Order: sequence, then C-alpha cells, then structure tokens
Amino acid sequence: MAHRVRSSLAILAVLLASVAGAALALETYTQERTLSVGTVDLNVDLGHPGALDLYVPLVDWGVRFDAVRLPVRVKLDVRSLDREVLAGAAGGEVPAVQELRVEATEALTGYLRTLIVVVALASLAAGMLVALALRSGHVAPLRRLMLVAAGGAVLCTVVAVVLLPPRGDLDDPEYYANGPDIPVALQTLETLRRSGDVLGDELDAQLLGLARLVQSPGRRRPIEAGPRMVVASDLHNNVLAVPTLERAARDALVLFAGDLTDRGTPLESAATRRIVSAGGRFVAVSGNHDSDTSMRRLAREGAVVLTRHGRYLPRVGYGPRVVTVRGVRIAGYDSPNERRAADDYADRGASVTRGQREAFSAWLRRLLDARTVDVVMVHEPELAADAVAELRREPRVRPPVVVTGHTHRQRVVNERGVLEVNGGTLGAGGTGNLAEPEADALGLAVLRYEIDPFRVLAVDTVRIDPQSGSASAQRLRLR
Repeated sequence: MAHRVRSSLAILAVLLASVAGAALALETYTQERTLSVGTVDLNVDLGHPGALDLYVPLVDWGVRFDAVRLPVRVKLDVRSLDREVLAGAAGGEVPAVQELRVEATEALTGYLRTLIVVVALASLAAGMLVALALRSGHVAPLRRLMLVAAGGAVLCTVVAVVLLPPRGDLDDPEYYANGPDIPVALQTLETLRRSGDVLGDELDAQLLGLARLVQSPGRRRPIEAGPRMVVASDLHNNVLAVPTLERAARDALVLFAGDLTDRGTPLESAATRRIVSAGGRFVAVSGNHDSDTSMRRLAREGAVVLTRHGRYLPRVGYGPRVVTVRGVRIAGYDSPNERRAADDYADRGASVTRGQREAFSAWLRRLLDARTVDVVMVHEPELAADAVAELRREPRVRPPVVVTGHTHRQRVVNERGVLEVNGGTLGAGGTGNLAEPEADALGLAVLRYEIDPFRVLAVDTVRIDPQSGSASAQRLRLR
C-alpha cells in the first residue's frame, strides 16, 4: 500500500513538473520580429483572461481581442517604428495597411509555432528531470516515470496547439489607454468603416488609427464616420467630469438618462449649467436625485427635457411627447421618484413599485401604437423591465432603443432586436466617492447610427478609473 502511494505521488510530481515546464516556457519565451513599419516583441502573460493584445508603449494605447481560450494573454508590443513607412499608412494607403496586416499575421503565426515547440521541449525536459530525480525501486520504475513525462509533454503540447492560437471573429475589440484624458482608443474607434468584411475592416482601421496616432500623436484628429449619440447618466453634481463628456461628445447628440444633480437644489443646477452645451444637442430625463426645479431650469437653459407628459417648455406646460433631434425620434419618461421643491427636495427613495412599472408599460404601449419612436429614455431600468420583456415577446419591425441609468453599471443588451444601453455613471457616483478605493468608474456609451430608417450600427462603452485615469473602450457591432 505504501509503495502504491509513493508511486502515485511520483507520477503526480512528474506530471506537475511537465505542466510547470510548459508554463515557464509560455511566460519566458519572447521573440522580436521586424516588420516593414518597425519592430515588435511577441510574448505571453499568464494568469489573464484569454486575449490577444496589440500594445503601443509609444502612445500608451492598445487593443485587445477576446480570442484566446487559454488563461493567457498573447501580446504584440510595438517597440520601434519606421516613420516614413508609417506616414504612408497614416495617409490611408490601403495596400500599405494590407501589407502590414499580412506581415503582422505572419509574425504572430511564426512566433506561436516556435512557442509550441518550445513548450513541448520545456515540458518534456522538466518532466524528465523530475523523473530522474525520483528514480528508485522504492518509488516507481524509471521507465514508467519517463513515459509519464513524455505523456505530460504531449498533453501540454496538444493543449497549446488547440487553445493558444487566437480563433473566432475579432469583431468585438476592447481599446484601452492610460492617462487623465478620454481614451485615445475612443477616438480611434471613429476610423472604423462598415463593410462586408468585418474582421478585415476592423484590423485595417486599427492599423490606420495606430499609424495616425504615432505619426501625429499631438493632434489625433478623428475621421467622421456618420452621426453619433453619447449616452450618459448619473453625474451626481460631479462637475469635474463635465470636461470628459465634452471631449467625448463634441458635436454629437447627448442623451442624459437622469441624476444630473445629487439633491436637485437650485444651487446644484447652477453648478451643472455648463453641461447643457456639451455636444451638439442635450436631451435629458429626470432621475431620483433630480427635482422638478432642476429639470425646469435645465429646459430654460436650452436642453430638451422629456417627461411622460411631453417635452418641458421653457417656462410652463408641455410640448410633444416625441421630439425629433438630429433625425432621431426620442421620447422620455421622468422618474417617479423625482424630488419636488414643494417637499423641500426630500429624498423619495429609489425603489420602483409594480404599479409604476405597469404605468410605464401602458405609456410606452400607447406611444408605440400612435407613432414611431427610435429611442425611449428612462432613468430606472427596473421601471422599463416589464415593457422591454413585452417588446421582446411581441417583436416590432423597428423597436425603440431603451436608454437607462441609475445602476452605475454599464450594460448593453441586444436581444430579439431590442437594444438596451446603460452608459454607467458619468460622475463616478459623485465627488464624495472619488477618493474611495472602490469608487465607481466613470462611464459612458457612444452609439453609431444611421437614419432613414434609424438603426444603431455599433455601441462603444467607455470606462475611466477616477483615481488612476486608466481607461478602456469596448465596441459591440450590431450591423
């Protein structure tokens, strides 16, 4: 019995050594490849969600694909660049970009092939060394341990062959950058063009964007690719975040899904006056931290403020329930927990009752039966949950996009033709939370769309750490 236990432990030790050797090879083996545009280092990091990374330290910018099934990150780090060749690519020369893409693909393929061989040899060598160290008639025969070492190496090699090479469609990239500004990645997203070849278009656009960033990193001018709308919410009076929205929005349509203020008081409304001019046009609904006073003042400042009864007119009364802004037909529903000046702006809570959900569903049903709506805005996702479920059970030809906030968590769901978008919290939960280690990330979403008929082509979600300034952007293609 003791001999059997020792033998089993020896076999386990050899197998573990084989796996350790393979892991060490993955972690330490690197290659430098020379492309026409410059040089790249290829390497692997262990202990990360499976991904393929292209990172450029020169501009502190990268793009990541969820395309590797092992818990490792395959990385291409750009180390040096030939600016003459890069200038041609930055000018939009498609042959240069296509050639660069072929070179990068060949470099990655060659590296992975060599890496798999190194993994096999390292795994075998580690297993053999442990087998030799444990050889003893009282433990297990050397021949058996050698066979175990060979089997472990074969197993590690097969796993590397099957799970290491990037696979699948690379059409949902995550862009990331560090520093205090809105991510350069978000601006680079604007170079993307629609085509039948999603993968080729995506890669070409990334290479073009990369070339432009490195060639003129100070200007970083985006290429217009159709109309945009920026979805934001939950500023909570954090005026420090307003420049972030201004940089992201520029001349875009801004949809703000509530909680512009923290208590809804007139003083806060004055502090957030600047946000009305963010973007080309500012459309808002109230949240449970806003008030009737703050929303009326927002309307007087020039914002399009929507309620279940219609658009707030600047002084008194309501306009139409559906407004057309930048070619988009929009309706909005004010929060049932909106604070009121008559109650001294008392907190009315954040919960939503069943009756309130039913009232929203009835409102939306009547609205859709009467006219076409492209976007519906409401602060609380829970308030719209029943209505969204109904839309998915009974699909319409062109169901509206549902824009929400409140949760401080980004959420993009596209099911049965119904798109829900929550940009997160633009204000990181308010200025009082910025110093907290667990502070919410600043978040917003950017929608690319077409009109006549209206349809969303892509949703870009952006996250910024309020303490470090590091940022990332994720694209979801819908067309």
